[in-house]
Amino acid sequence: MAGPTVLADPGAAAGAGAEREWPSTGAAYWALTVIVLATFMTFFDAVTFGMLAERIKHDFGLTDSQLGFLAGPASIICYLFVGIPLARLADIYPRKYVLAGGAAVVGLIISLGGLAQSFTQFVGSRVFLAAGGSAHAPSSYSLLADAFPPKKLTRAFALLQFGFIGGTVLGPLIGGALVVMSAGWAPTTLGPLTIRGWQWILIVMGLPGLLVGLLFLTVKEPARLAPAPDAPQVPVDAGFGRRVLTFMGLDALRAINAKPRVYYPLFGALALSAVEVFGLQFWRVPFMVRTFGWDEAQIGAALSVTVLAGSLAGLLLGSVMVEWLAKRHKDANVRAAAICFAGTTASTIAAILMPTPWASMILFGISGMFGMAGAVPQNAAVQRVAPNAMRGQVTAIYLFMFTFFGAMGSFVVGRVQDVVIGDPHQLWKALLITAGTLLPLATLLMIRAIKPYREEVERLEREWR
Repeated sequence: MAGPTVLADPGAAAGAGAEREWPSTGAAYWALTVIVLATFMTFFDAVTFGMLAERIKHDFGLTDSQLGFLAGPASIICYLFVGIPLARLADIYPRKYVLAGGAAVVGLIISLGGLAQSFTQFVGSRVFLAAGGSAHAPSSYSLLADAFPPKKLTRAFALLQFGFIGGTVLGPLIGGALVVMSAGWAPTTLGPLTIRGWQWILIVMGLPGLLVGLLFLTVKEPARLAPAPDAPQVPVDAGFGRRVLTFMGLDALRAINAKPRVYYPLFGALALSAVEVFGLQFWRVPFMVRTFGWDEAQIGAALSVTVLAGSLAGLLLGSVMVEWLAKRHKDANVRAAAICFAGTTASTIAAILMPTPWASMILFGISGMFGMAGAVPQNAAVQRVAPNAMRGQVTAIYLFMFTFFGAMGSFVVGRVQDVVIGDPHQLWKALLITAGTLLPLATLLMIRAIKPYREEVERLEREWR
């Protein structure tokens, strides 16, 4: 393993963005391009897996609760134990190596998932899939924050969303067509293995991850900002146990807990919204099948149009909104996110209640527009206030709320459906209950984060950060 990355000149001010030497524009944008490709693969897998939901349920004989568990909680079991430690590697070792290893492992595990012969084996593949990808976002965000000057960082995070857009647009379009096409394929027998038609989709889908892993090796690792003078540091004479606790996120948790008014509302809003957003993302296909009778190809074609339009409009809306608010408010990032949360809440609830499939799809697209517009300022907000020396782990903990609670979303909806609603054809009621409860609470928390975030930004600016 390569040694720890050398910090930028320790004598430089932690935030003297104008005085430090930034990577060349070409190097920065090449790093961003490879990160976008890796992000694309992550979301393409997630969306395509959702397109397979009804096939998986039928072939493995699952209940909605089991199907929700497979899509959600199964994917974050290992994250609980390895996600934050892997993010610590992004704080002390070259991030491009962490990203390369993660992309290759994710691709391999996606392909192995296509060989699953039972529900238990399928759960195992999703468990290790999350473990392999758990350091992607923290490492990516940390690398970008050191590759782009602060004035260009929001633009970089906006461009990063093209990975999400590509995955969520092509996933339904290609995935839906492949699911319908593979329905007529006879099972393939390879020794003791019986591979169903749709499982070949997973086997092939994992191969590009190996290529992305190699591309990360061509990225130029940017120098890190020196730690701020008041940043928590591991004592030089710390014992083995203390260093293990650091790897597990102790110092990052202490930094977060030291500013609860800044971090807690941001984390809480993200967690609540993630339950609903990920739950809806997974159950949207079964909802359209059971409520309107569409098949996966129809759903995929409609989603590709509405998601693309909503995502591109969201990028534009988010950029314009943040730039306009930044001229008037120090808290522009969080203020913009709060506005977008409100828009997501209203449009999601309306989409579930629509009487026709296209009306529902269009409103889902509008919901996605607000979600995309709010994602950029949320990510930039955390990078702006996180301590330099542990930005990777603080980001990992923040994204843990997104990953953990988001993974619980499919299971929560499934349990509400099985326990509260009961009738599989009334899935819309379960979606309405979760959306009507969680999204308004998330919006209120984001509003509450505005003032403390503004005060923290003002403090950092006084310290030239």
